[in-house]
Amino acid sequence: MPTRKIVFSRIALDASIGILDHERKSTQPIHVDAEIDVDIAQQVNDHDIGSVLDYRELHDIIVRECTRGHVNLLETLTDKVAHALLVRFDDIRCVTVRITKPSAFADSAGVAIEVTLNRHDC
Repeated sequence: MPTRKIVFSRIALDASIGILDHERKSTQPIHVDAEIDVDIAQQVNDHDIGSVLDYRELHDIIVRECTRGHVNLLETLTDKVAHALLVRFDDIRCVTVRITKPSAFADSAGVAIEVTLNRHDC
């Protein structure tokens, strides 16, 4: 079956993330990138948003998962976002999520964790 790729680039959020004491006291910036492969089940109808997977709904899930509460590890948050997308939308075949903590180190642009999950992984 053919697929269409939906790509989110650098969604900027403040999240409660980190296992260190100072990270538990306040939020910190994160950047979320996601690539979502969607099965093309029908022709695109330019007058009907229902003929495609509405990326606003994908965005809402990404934001909600990243801001719903404290998470200790970046790996955990990345897995949660990818899993939530696959569980919510049956027509997603594969999802890759990368979450970056840009302020993790003073000498770098950030550290990121990336995970790829396929439909059969859930």
